[in-house]
Amino acid sequence: MSELRDELVRREVDSSERVFDGAVWDVRRDTFELEGTRLTREVVDHPGAVAVLALDDDGRAVLIQQYRHPVAAKEWELPAGLLDVEGEDPLRAAQRELAEEVDLVAEHWSVLVDYFTSPGGLDECIRVYLATGLGEVAQSERHEREGEEAHLVVRRAGLEEIRGAILAGRLHNSTLLVAALTALEYRARDWADLRPADTPWPEHPANR
Repeated sequence: MSELRDELVRREVDSSERVFDGAVWDVRRDTFELEGTRLTREVVDHPGAVAVLALDDDGRAVLIQQYRHPVAAKEWELPAGLLDVEGEDPLRAAQRELAEEVDLVAEHWSVLVDYFTSPGGLDECIRVYLATGLGEVAQSERHEREGEEAHLVVRRAGLEEIRGAILAGRLHNSTLLVAALTALEYRARDWADLRPADTPWPEHPANR
């Protein structure tokens, strides 16, 4: 049998219209034909995002707790951010988010995992990086956090503690779940076969 792999296809769209202009993202309505059937679907246009699983020298992940209004919850998450700076390289965006949200830099970077968050309704694609060799951003260069980020809580937790909280149903952020469980598998393999930080990302809509 062929290699198990998602197949990227060229989208043949008969018509597309923007039906909502949002503050962060928009909604479009596409009409297209699939296997002889004409379909209409609304799609949330999303710029994509990057996240960072930063591990310190003791193997603990750097987590942030942030209020998320749509789910009315203070979630434990990874440092992350939208790819909403035109022309910014995803790795550079991840490095910026790590510095801005938790005042950290990292010496070593790899791609941990790429995934689609909710492909039935939006085109968001997230790349999670693994960052190690952590150091602190100089006090004079630290980012002034605003909005929800002004109230971030930062803590560190081992991957086993995170896994236990996931399995007990106490953690719900999809990026944290995907990244932590993937990292545990890589760690069991002694971190073999991690992809380089500059690995191409053809799944991201901007790269199609």
